[in-house]
Amino acid sequence: MSRRVWRKCLWWGAPALATICFVSPGCGRDASGGGAPTTQPAAASGSSSSVSAPTAAPPVRLSGTVEAVRASTVIVPRLAGQSVNTLTITYLAPAGSAVHVGDLLVEFDPQEQQRIALDRLAEVVDLDGQIQRKRSDQSIARSRDDTELAAAEHDVERTRLATLNNPFLPRIDAETNTLAHEQAAARFAQLTKTYALKRAAEVADLKILEIRRERSDRAREYAEGNSRLMSVRATFAGIVVTKTTFKGSGMADVQEGDQVRPGLPVLDIVDPTSMQVRARVNQADIGYVTSGAPVTIRLDAYPELSFPGRVELVAPLAVASSMTPTVRTFTALVSIQGTSPQLMPDLTASVDLGKAEGR
Repeated sequence: MSRRVWRKCLWWGAPALATICFVSPGCGRDASGGGAPTTQPAAASGSSSSVSAPTAAPPVRLSGTVEAVRASTVIVPRLAGQSVNTLTITYLAPAGSAVHVGDLLVEFDPQEQQRIALDRLAEVVDLDGQIQRKRSDQSIARSRDDTELAAAEHDVERTRLATLNNPFLPRIDAETNTLAHEQAAARFAQLTKTYALKRAAEVADLKILEIRRERSDRAREYAEGNSRLMSVRATFAGIVVTKTTFKGSGMADVQEGDQVRPGLPVLDIVDPTSMQVRARVNQADIGYVTSGAPVTIRLDAYPELSFPGRVELVAPLAVASSMTPTVRTFTALVSIQGTSPQLMPDLTASVDLGKAEGR
């Protein structure tokens, strides 16, 4: 050790001496004073020169809502050609019941539509009779007018021939023949004009009846089609989930006997064999959520149940939060593998990213 270092050790005391000796090249010699430095193993020295392992991704838990991949909503039909305010539900499939293809889901009171269809059918039959009578009357009138027009034309020709004798007749007789011919010609001209007007009026009268008949027949077709809309049947097998509607001062389930307006959802039929979770992903966790990642899904209403799943889709665009525009979330669709009677739509669920675990 140099003299300068020794003075510093005396000045700072023993701790400083140990520290200086640790970093001093001379302190590496053995106790016998030999010149060779003492070699220390790497493990004993506690050196941190090796590269640390990469940090594992933190656990991520998402929250979302269970929904059916295959579902169909039954709504109150909008009736064609009619402004109906409400319809009465006469039958409604019980909530939670299993239905098969062709089973009746909901039925509305069809009596009003059936009555309208019968009334319009009676109008169509009556108008058909009126059209036939009108055509018969017009045919008779046309024949009568044709006869009258032909007679007037013959009168014109007859009086014209009579005027040919005027040079050989007295003046008064000649003027009488000329006046008769002029009257016959005027009458023929008048009948010719009225004949065309009568035929146009007949076409118009017949067209009015045909339009009325067409409207009544269209109303009948609408009513018959509306009657078929009064019954809704299942197009695939599934579970019935009833909807809620505003009644009085609160929300309540739709029931038989309710007066419902067109366009109102009545129930859903869902396929319980294919369910998924629509989860929300915070923008800070989007880097850990990738398509195909295994997950474990638990229902908040049934904590004892768990289902394996997989991330199927992650939305590429974020949506601003309703609370503040600075917080954004992504939407992820997570498929559920497995079924359970408790696995129903609209239940809240938690999604844990990582190794999928079964029930």
